[in-house]
Amino acid sequence: MTSGTEHRRIAVVGAGIVGVAVALTLQRRGRPVTLIDRDEPGRGASYGNMASIAVTEFMPASRPSMWAQLPGWLLDPQGPVRLRPTYLPKLAPWFMRFVAASRPSRVRELEAAGAALCQRVYEDLEPLLDEAGAAGLLGEEGCLSLYADDAQFAADREHLQVIERFGLPHRLLQGEAIQALEPAIGSNIRRAVLLPHNRSISDPLLLTQTLIKRFQSLGGRVERGEVIAFGQCEGAVSSVRIADGRHIESGTVILCCGAYTARLSKLVGDFIPMETERGYHTQIMSPGISMRHSIIWPAKAFMVTPTAGGIRVGGTVEMAGLEAPPDYRRARVLVERAKQALPGLQVRDTSEWMGHRPALPDTVPVIGPSARVRGVYYAAGHGHLGLTLSATTARLIADLVCGMTPPVDMSPYRVSRFGRTSR
Repeated sequence: MTSGTEHRRIAVVGAGIVGVAVALTLQRRGRPVTLIDRDEPGRGASYGNMASIAVTEFMPASRPSMWAQLPGWLLDPQGPVRLRPTYLPKLAPWFMRFVAASRPSRVRELEAAGAALCQRVYEDLEPLLDEAGAAGLLGEEGCLSLYADDAQFAADREHLQVIERFGLPHRLLQGEAIQALEPAIGSNIRRAVLLPHNRSISDPLLLTQTLIKRFQSLGGRVERGEVIAFGQCEGAVSSVRIADGRHIESGTVILCCGAYTARLSKLVGDFIPMETERGYHTQIMSPGISMRHSIIWPAKAFMVTPTAGGIRVGGTVEMAGLEAPPDYRRARVLVERAKQALPGLQVRDTSEWMGHRPALPDTVPVIGPSARVRGVYYAAGHGHLGLTLSATTARLIADLVCGMTPPVDMSPYRVSRFGRTSR
């Protein structure tokens, strides 16, 4: 791994959907890339996501309206947010930053930063899928947001006002028009909003695998191993060090490790206040119903997507760190709620999954160069939008690495916005 040209290779650390998209985009631009992950590519959070290109879901979690609901959520053992008490002391610094991000003026800034990425998703995603031969994995149908009554609809009005402000389309439906569009939805759902641009991927794992194959066909390398350190020379990165003793020489390193990125950022002196929102899903392979659209029920905090050969029910937020064992009761609650919207749903031939969404207190990802070491870049912290923003993140990182001007202002995504380094 130390040939005469190896120092010009780019190392992308993390082979989830974001890392794979970054690696492929750079390889397509003629830059030799090595993609590194400790596990099989695509088997982390990218494996279990809800397969949604959720371009309308960029509102910061810290918005003031959330605070009115949070106490009730936390007091409800089956609520959409759970904080494990033993983890609260470690979570406290992150939570204080979350509170700071809830100022109305800051929320508006964060909305604009999220919208700037989401508004260009298909401009970046569709060419990437076409080039990799994966266009057929992107569905044509959108997502239905469900409401049992006028009160639930009114409670979600803030979200609709935000997407209206940023020009994202939606269509209101009432009564039988909902069932005419998606017959599996029960008559207890009296209002819905169609979000036509929130399309779905028919198999998230297959998508990642297809992009990997295209990356390798262009000469990209895939290495398996746990990254434990980075070599440096005169303030610039020079190599990636693997736990088994290998050194992969590289003058450019891009960290795309999801919820694990903060651990590696400390090695180069950057501070990223990353936590994990542990999310759950149940994959139902014999659901007894068919669906064309994905659905989300904001009041019940779950989503259902036809994907991976069946129907996937997922959602919830659990703040318990990277090491605590899963609590699959969270997944089972979501299935029971899904049956309220889909009365014909049968729960047969199932599997349960828990994964780690990378959560930053201001909801906006880190995309851009290290503040401490030349040649290190970050593409992480996308929260619920890793799949959604994968191609756009790849485009922006590739522009930065190749010395081009990105098509959006990159300052909202800089790592230095967190105010200090880890040294």
